[in-house]
Amino acid sequence: MNKNPIHSTPSTEPSDLAKRIRNLLIIIAAIILSLSVFLGIRSEATSTSLPQLVEESIPLDTALNNGKPTLMEFYANWCTSCQTMAPELSEIKHKYSEQLNFVMLNVDNSKWLPELLKYRVDGIPHFVYLNQKAETIAQTIGEIPRPILEANLEALIAENPLPYTQASGQVSAFNSPLNIDNPSSSDPRSHGAQVQ
Repeated sequence: MNKNPIHSTPSTEPSDLAKRIRNLLIIIAAIILSLSVFLGIRSEATSTSLPQLVEESIPLDTALNNGKPTLMEFYANWCTSCQTMAPELSEIKHKYSEQLNFVMLNVDNSKWLPELLKYRVDGIPHFVYLNQKAETIAQTIGEIPRPILEANLEALIAENPLPYTQASGQVSAFNSPLNIDNPSSSDPRSHGAQVQ
């Protein structure tokens, strides 16, 4: 054997210790990834879904007659914006449930056709703010950021003007089952209406 270090060739294969360390790191990474996926699925499963939010909502008749202000939401199960807002709306609902009614009306249910027409719902989510006397105060359409929604609700509870009545966000298109061809001249959305 040649024991001269100048003439010896370095080994290109990793040592057994290096292989073991690499394999240990791969196992640790796999465990961490598995736990992350498991916890991610669990946290998603525990967040409130749209059907749960609907199940917890107050019936419209009760809300209109119990003397509390109301936040009414027009939604659909297929509405991605409605689904996105459901967890935060659930938290808001629990925060304000003693002071406010939360009503959910499915636009795909023909039972709500009179309300769809009354509030001229053409995009969802569509929020209607009603005071203690069940009078319409304001409407907002689309995904509304939580701070804006909470500011509006706090103003509604305090019977103050809502600060964000022109708020609008991403919506899911909704085609109303009826077309109104001849808008009333007193309709504020009619661009041909004359101010008297």
